[in-house]
Amino acid sequence: MAAGRGRVALVHHWLVTLRGRERVLEALAGHFPGADIFTLVCDEGRMAQLFPGHRIHTSPLQRLPLATRWYPRYLPLFPWATERLDLRGYLLVISSDAATMKGVRTDPDAVHICYCHTPMRYIWSGYETYLRAGGFLARTALPALAPWLRGWDYEAAQHVSHFVANSHTVAERIRRYYGRESTVIHPPVDTGYFHPSSGQERDDSYLVVSQLVPYKRMDLAVEAFNRCGKQLLVIGEGSERRKLERRARANIRFLGAQPRDVLRGALQQARALIFPGEEDFGIVMAEALACGTPVIAFRRGGASEIVTEGETGVLFEDQTADSFLDGLARFERTRLNPLAMRTSALRFSRQRFIQEFASFLDAILAAKRFPAVTGLSPVETVQAAATDGP
Repeated sequence: MAAGRGRVALVHHWLVTLRGRERVLEALAGHFPGADIFTLVCDEGRMAQLFPGHRIHTSPLQRLPLATRWYPRYLPLFPWATERLDLRGYLLVISSDAATMKGVRTDPDAVHICYCHTPMRYIWSGYETYLRAGGFLARTALPALAPWLRGWDYEAAQHVSHFVANSHTVAERIRRYYGRESTVIHPPVDTGYFHPSSGQERDDSYLVVSQLVPYKRMDLAVEAFNRCGKQLLVIGEGSERRKLERRARANIRFLGAQPRDVLRGALQQARALIFPGEEDFGIVMAEALACGTPVIAFRRGGASEIVTEGETGVLFEDQTADSFLDGLARFERTRLNPLAMRTSALRFSRQRFIQEFASFLDAILAAKRFPAVTGLSPVETVQAAATDGP
């Protein structure tokens, strides 16, 4: 049986942490306050407060041991679990996806919009990185599993009505891996919460805010700051933490995961945010700029769309300690205007995201001759229907 007969369903790969991708879902949920939410696994204790008034439906993976911690180990089951999320009866399905959720089964006449954070990194753009960094099991299983997963993922992408990419970098990946075009709508940044501090002095420390996993390239930051001796604060957790701590010298401090108010305070005080990896978008860079804090980043991926060289930060060319240290030296010779950083960040505001996404949906639904109510736009029609419930 279908979980509901509402007009709108929101779909997200997993709900176990609260980062940039979950903020996208949060913004969409606020725009469709009655929509049901579907996900592979959910930390219900944490997420119920984030999505009040929304029914959250999980896949069969939720019943497996330690699902909210071990879900990456269940990767071979992702397609099977995704196809068992029942979205019959929903006229509009919006998936927020970096995994397999583009493959949910919908009614033939449903409109499925996929907001793609990136095609599955571990089988596409990040395959070699995951293979090198993985343990024995990953190095053994992934080469055997990846061709089948790529085939499934490609086929699933062909059933999506329209793709939205979170950056031009991801739009190119969607084109390369799926043969599909997409519309770029950058994710929302809470520019009201992240703002410059009034009267607070900045310190001499640099800051990293990141998952401590291989593709984030925290090893590069540790090597560079070991060599230059400058102070570096690291906020974040991940599988690489112990290894990085063993390599780091006393000028590098690991603070672990921190609550949002501590993160904001760190961004407001830091001399600059360090971003050594290649990210799909990299919302923390925009949050730093909203706080009037410059960014030193690798010139690839979202950084090239967020950071303006010499105005809001410095971009370095290669993922090496030498290249980073060259960028750091250029940064320390450059005078940057915090007001320009703040102004730059406002182009990523939550209000802008909602306006762009709503306009996009209106155009798509009108072209599809989506049922409308007199006096309401197509999006307003489905909002009203979703709020009224099934």
